[in-house]
Amino acid sequence: AIYRTRTRDAAGDRRCAAHGRVDVTTDTGRLAGRHALVTGANRGIGAAIARTLSHAGAGVTLLVRDAARAQVVADTLTGPHAMVVADVTDRAASHAACEQAVASLGAIDILVNNAGSVESAPFVRSDAALFERMLAVHLMAAVHTTHAVLPSMLERGNGHIVNIASVAGLWGAPYVTAYTAAKHALVGFTRALALEVAPRGVSVNAVCPGYTETELLQTAIDRIISKTGRDANSARQLLLSDAGQLRMVTVKEVANCVLTLCSTSPGSFTGQAIVLDGSSPA
Repeated sequence: AIYRTRTRDAAGDRRCAAHGRVDVTTDTGRLAGRHALVTGANRGIGAAIARTLSHAGAGVTLLVRDAARAQVVADTLTGPHAMVVADVTDRAASHAACEQAVASLGAIDILVNNAGSVESAPFVRSDAALFERMLAVHLMAAVHTTHAVLPSMLERGNGHIVNIASVAGLWGAPYVTAYTAAKHALVGFTRALALEVAPRGVSVNAVCPGYTETELLQTAIDRIISKTGRDANSARQLLLSDAGQLRMVTVKEVANCVLTLCSTSPGSFTGQAIVLDGSSPA
C-alpha cells in the first residue's frame, strides 16, 4: 500500500507532499513482548487494529464500552489479551481502565486512541452540546488515556501513541463541522505532543483515513438513501466523489499502517499525519 504523509511549509499543509512505500507485513512475533491498548476495539477499525497487533505478537487490551460485542473480537486474538470496560470520555473511568490493563498484561508500550463517533448536521443546527460531544470523544478521550499511560512510557524511554484521526481533520468536510473540528484538534494534539516527547523516546503519530468500510460508513450510506432516494451504489459513489476517493479504504489498510508506525524505533518517526484516502487502486 502507498501511504501519503502531509508536511508543512510557509503556505500551510499540502495534500500530498511526499509519497513512500512502507512495509506492512504482519509477521508473527514482530511486536513480541509489547503490550498494546486499543480503545474502541469492539468493531470496525479498532477491531482490525487489535487483531493485527495481536497477530504481530503483542499482548492486546481492548478498552471498550460494550463488553459483549468486544468479546467476539477478543475470541479472535491469537496471543495474550485482556478487556477493560470504560467510557473513555470519563477521565476517572479511563484512568482506572488503564490501571486495570497494566495489572493484567504489564506496562503499556503502545496506545491506539481509536474510539470515536460521528454526528452529522448543518452547522446552523449543530449546537454547543454537539461540539462538546465530538470534542469529548475524539480529543479529550485521547487526552485522558495519554495522561494515564505516558508517564510510564517516558520513564522507560520507549513508547508509541497512535491517534486515529480522519482526512476531515486535515481538509474539512461539510455537514460534520463539529466532527471535523474535533479531528483537527486531535491532529494538532498529535503534532504538539510529538515535539514534546520525541527527545524522550516516545513517538506520537496520527492516521487519517478517508471513508472506510465500516458500520459507520453504512450508516452514512443509509442516511443518503433515505434522504435522496438514491440506491446504495449511487450513494457510495456520491460519497467517494465528494471525498475525491477512487475507492473506500479498508480497515486492514488502517490496521497495517498502525502496525508499521508501532514497528519503528521510538522517536524515529513522529509527529506525522498519515493519509489513507483511497486515491490509488488497492
